[in-house]
Amino acid sequence: MTPHRIAVLALDGVVGLDLGTPAQVFGTARDGDLTPLYAVATCTPGARPVRTTAGYQVLPDHGLELLDSADTVIVPGIHGGPPLTDGTLDPAVAAALRAAHERGARIMSICTGAFVLAAAGLLDDRRATTHWAYADRFRRLHPGVDLDPDVLFVDGGGVLTSAGVAAGIDLCLHVIRTDHGSAVANRSARRCVVPPWREGGQAQYIERPVPRTAETGTAATREWARQRLHEPVALRELAAHARMSVRTFTRHFRSETGLSPAQWLLQQRTEHARLLLETTDLTVDQIARHAGFGTTAALRQHFHSRVGVAPTAYRRTFRRAPDPVAPRP
Repeated sequence: MTPHRIAVLALDGVVGLDLGTPAQVFGTARDGDLTPLYAVATCTPGARPVRTTAGYQVLPDHGLELLDSADTVIVPGIHGGPPLTDGTLDPAVAAALRAAHERGARIMSICTGAFVLAAAGLLDDRRATTHWAYADRFRRLHPGVDLDPDVLFVDGGGVLTSAGVAAGIDLCLHVIRTDHGSAVANRSARRCVVPPWREGGQAQYIERPVPRTAETGTAATREWARQRLHEPVALRELAAHARMSVRTFTRHFRSETGLSPAQWLLQQRTEHARLLLETTDLTVDQIARHAGFGTTAALRQHFHSRVGVAPTAYRRTFRRAPDPVAPRP
C-alpha cells in the first residue's frame, strides 16, 4: 500500500509547533501490520531556508514542486508577513496552492495558516476558523470568508482549517479518523499522549477577566455523565451532582467546554456511537440504546446531522476488525 503523501508548506515566520505537528501526528498512523499510512515531507518556496518564530531556520528538502504530487497539503501557522499584515501572498505560492486544490488535493491549515489559504482565494464563501486572537484581523482582511472562531477545526471537505496551535493536533487526528477510522486515530493519539478528541471548541480558551477555580469546575460531573451515556441524564441531575444550581452549572459548563450541557451530551453520545459502529457487531438498534439515543430513528437523525452520513453507511466505510470493544457501560 502506497502511503498517502503529505506536503507541509513552510513560509517565512512559520510557527515551530505547527510545522512539526503533521509529521509527528501522521507519522504515528499505522495499519494492522505497522505499515506507515502517511509520508510527510516539507517544502518552501524555492527550497530556500525559512525562519521560524522560535529563533532557528528550517532547511527543507523540497520546493513548491512537492505540491504537484501531494495528496494533502498543509500550511502551518505564521507570525508576520504579508498574509497577516495586508492579506496578500506570493503569487507563486498562491498559484501552487490553487493548482493543488484544483487537481483534487486536500488542503489544510493550522492556526494562522488560514490567512495563507484565504489570501490564495481558497476560503472564499467557505466556513473556516483560525486562532481566536486573530479573528478580528481575519474578518477585516477576508470579509468573504464565513469565519467561526469558536471551534477547534472546520472540515469543509476539500479545504480544512484549524484553530490555534494545539488545535492542529485535533485536526490531524480528525483526518486520520476520517481516512482510517477511530481505532487507528486512537492509537495515534495514545502515541502522541493526547486525547483522541477534545470537548467543545476554542471558546473555552478565550481570555476572560475572571478566572475559574478548580472548586467550581464541572470536569467531575462530565466524567460522571460519560459513564451514564446509556441513561437519560437531565440537566437538574448534572447540576445536583456538581452541587450547583441549574443556572450556575449551565454558566460554568458553557464557560469550560464552549457547549451547553445538552450539546455536550449529544456530542459524547455521537462519538460513542461512532466507536461502537466501528468496533462492535452490535445492531444499529442496540447501539442507539447503548449510546443513549433511545431509538434507532433518533440515532439516525442526530448521527446524520453531526457526521453527515447514516449510521449504516458510516459502518460500511469505517468498519475495521480490531479487537472488539465492550459497549459502555
